[in-house]
Amino acid sequence: MMIEIQKDISGLPSVDQALLKQAIKITLSTLDKSAMDITLRLTNDAEMQQLNQSYRGEAITTDVLAFNQDFIDPETGRLYLGDIIISLDRAIEQAADQDHGLDEECVFLAIHGTLHLLGYDHYEPEEKTEMWALQDSIFNKVVKEDQED
Repeated sequence: MMIEIQKDISGLPSVDQALLKQAIKITLSTLDKSAMDITLRLTNDAEMQQLNQSYRGEAITTDVLAFNQDFIDPETGRLYLGDIIISLDRAIEQAADQDHGLDEECVFLAIHGTLHLLGYDHYEPEEKTEMWALQDSIFNKVVKEDQED
């Protein structure tokens, strides 16, 4: 399993990248998925709005986008599951609203994006109930493990 984190826009706040990788690994292992690669991009609202416009036709920013790729990487022989993009601008706002830190908010968004890559969604009430319960359970595992370290 390889999780690549990209953060090449200057001025973005620091985020615990090891914790984000751990959140994705725990999400995958919880669902018995492990030989998969994912790229996580940390960006700002401007790039997020551009991506949302280009790929979803929505000229607004959002907190997280997930782009499923689902192909076998010829170099590694592993499944390249896809890309998760998190807007740190949005994550900062949401962390304040949820009364927790930026790292915790980014962990939550990384879990959310990984679940989307694995086919989970929240458009229908039943889907939302299942996805929210799963992401809350995984979030609690990640936070508990981080506190034990």
